[in-house]
Amino acid sequence: MTDATDPTIGVLSLHTSKESKAICNAVSALGYEAEWLRAENTAIDVREGRAVLEPDADVIVNRLLLSKQEQPAEGLGLAATIANLRPMLNPPGPTLTATYKFATATALAEAGVPVPDALLALSNDRLDADRERFGDTAVYKTAIGTHGGGAWKVDAGNTVNAQVGPRQAFLQEFLKTDDRHSDLRVYVVDDEVIAAMSRTAQGEEWRANVALGGKTADVTDELPAEVGEIARRATEAVGLDYAGVDVIEGADGWYVLEVNPTAGFKGLFGATGISPAPYIARLAIERAGGSVDDEAAADLATTLDDSRPDCMPEPETTDSTDPVVIGYTEEVVVRGTRGAETVYAKSDTGATRTSIDASLAADIGTGPIKDIVKIRSGSVKEGRSRPVVDLVVGIGGSQHTVTASVEDRGHMDYPLLLGRDILEHYHVDVTRRADRSATEVDTEEEEDTEE
Repeated sequence: MTDATDPTIGVLSLHTSKESKAICNAVSALGYEAEWLRAENTAIDVREGRAVLEPDADVIVNRLLLSKQEQPAEGLGLAATIANLRPMLNPPGPTLTATYKFATATALAEAGVPVPDALLALSNDRLDADRERFGDTAVYKTAIGTHGGGAWKVDAGNTVNAQVGPRQAFLQEFLKTDDRHSDLRVYVVDDEVIAAMSRTAQGEEWRANVALGGKTADVTDELPAEVGEIARRATEAVGLDYAGVDVIEGADGWYVLEVNPTAGFKGLFGATGISPAPYIARLAIERAGGSVDDEAAADLATTLDDSRPDCMPEPETTDSTDPVVIGYTEEVVVRGTRGAETVYAKSDTGATRTSIDASLAADIGTGPIKDIVKIRSGSVKEGRSRPVVDLVVGIGGSQHTVTASVEDRGHMDYPLLLGRDILEHYHVDVTRRADRSATEVDTEEEEDTEE
């Protein structure tokens, strides 16, 4: 361990994000050394009865995004390994509780923090039998998910299963707000509300997440004292040092929807002009025995410095501006409310929207039709009307929630067509094929004529 009089702060983050960069830069701006623990430079060496962490740090800030991993236990195990050696902000146990949404609900309920009614059952029959208890409309969620992915609004006639693909699922009371669904994101660091924003769903979307187009507004100064207290209690009940707490107003008061251990704050900063990064850095420095002037942290919070930190290790293997490469065809996992299937999908950069075969959509249970849009296909200039549904697509460990069109693709080679709503995150190598097929007859190109 480094000298306690001159502590070093580690940020554990295997991905490149604005938040991880901002925390590293805030540590440096506050006068302390930062180490970014990434795949390029991190090792734990057990030799002759002694465990050594490389690079070394006095306190670790946990920024692992477990909810985006196909196998979250791997990330959790890495965090636990490092937490055995050094103090950690958002340690593994509380992070697991917060990542697994129903564990969050039970922790909050036991602590007396208000949460919506919900039911998790390991049996399909048991979960479906109680569907009517939640009224005409309920929320159906996977226990692990992020950015609104793995969440559906289901009507009374919809059948629900205990699992969506490999992930446990549950029913939750739907708390209707106004004509446009809205909630609050309250960011708490060290039992202090740093900033708060409202999020309002747009168009036909019912989820208010910023990643899904939710409109934001600053409510930091007018946040009701009751809501700030609920957010602080929720963070404490789960056992986190910092969190983004999602709160919604129901007919008889405020309820906590989720407590996010690695909540992004790009949207929060855009709405409020306040970055939590210096406050997270200050907490880590103080836990390591250092000191930070409150005004210095507040001054830094007025900017979001997401430039490349000096502590970012070399060589860089992947950068956020250099997308992962996928092939002309890829093996993907599609998930709905009743299950998941692994299929071959075709990449089509000419298609605005992802498209799924109607039979496959029915098999996995893509759930209620959100809208009808016109799609121009091939030489059909006037376009054809098709329903669109929410769909979760997994590619190489990453999850994408998109609004996909449904059509009969039974005469085509591939039941799923990946549009630009997914391909924008990747480079497409047309010479690479996951199916190893030498022929290709599926030549249809699609483009939305209206959004």
